Amino acid sequence: MNDHRDRLSYAAAGVDIDAGELAVDRIRRAARETFTPNVLSDIGAFGGMYRLDAERPGETVLVASADGVGTKLKLAFMTGRHDTVGEDLVNHCVNDILVQGARPLFFLDYIATGKLTPQVVADLVTGMARGCRLAGMPLLGGETAEMPDFYALGEYDVAGFIVGQVARDHIVTGETIQEGDVILGLASSGLHTNGYSLARRIAFDVANYSADDTPDGLDQPLGDILLTTHRSYAPALLPILGSGLIHGMAHITGGGIPGNLSRIIPDNLGATIDTTTWVVPPIFEWLARTGSVDSKEMFRVFNMGVGYICVVAAQEAEQVATQLRNAGETVWTIGTITPSQQKVTLT
Repeated sequence: MNDHRDRLSYAAAGVDIDAGELAVDRIRRAARETFTPNVLSDIGAFGGMYRLDAERPGETVLVASADGVGTKLKLAFMTGRHDTVGEDLVNHCVNDILVQGARPLFFLDYIATGKLTPQVVADLVTGMARGCRLAGMPLLGGETAEMPDFYALGEYDVAGFIVGQVARDHIVTGETIQEGDVILGLASSGLHTNGYSLARRIAFDVANYSADDTPDGLDQPLGDILLTTHRSYAPALLPILGSGLIHGMAHITGGGIPGNLSRIIPDNLGATIDTTTWVVPPIFEWLARTGSVDSKEMFRVFNMGVGYICVVAAQEAEQVATQLRNAGETVWTIGTITPSQQKVTLT
């Protein structure tokens, strides 16, 4: 595995990020043709924004998002543990609308399987309920579909749909980001819900481990590490939202720091990220080493230990960091905003 020709990538594991971005570009026109004057966001935002009231500063805006858990579900099938991926689903959706300053209102779920197993569904929903309670919102409803011959025996898929609200004058868009702003990184709990096709290929195909194995350099079995729940940043951030202290936020999911932080940086500005300013969890170092994955690809696929980013004014950075640390977050100053034609630069 030492030859560069043998390096693994996300595309080699079956997921093409470039194709996904191209698909979004091609569906944008069709989606835009459905927009009404109440739509305030474009396709590609973390959450879609829809205003309810007449034009006025304090009007209520709904922020909605939908997502899944991806091939992390394969770990649930492999281990027989189904009580964590439901919470993953909720927390991922919560973090997406949090980016725009929205407070969660309610959540809906969709569970599809070939043969319904009541206990598996119960475990899934138990995890969802745990995530909903953490975010202070109800699990309002959902759909369970049994579709014989459509899914492999013992497998299922889940999707989540969230709606939140924010006053229009408190929406966080990134438009107020300016030169000199400081970039704060909040620690992830692990892979969260992204990069699992590549991680599984490395762990179980290349290295030929099982979920119960603990490889050298790791302190837990692979199954436990890879099933660690996607962290929710709502408890720490909700008390700060509306203060005006945060200029922009990004949820670090598929595409990593470069792909997600670039979505909120204004034109003619760029984020310079110093990758030595935080502690990269051992699982990422193990995956890179075992799969011979180069650094650029690792940062494009995984969060690398930073699950959420806040951009704040330099003079307010310590205040915000202290509030977040007091709420239980691990926070690092990881970069600054500078004049640039390149949205994100990793150094």
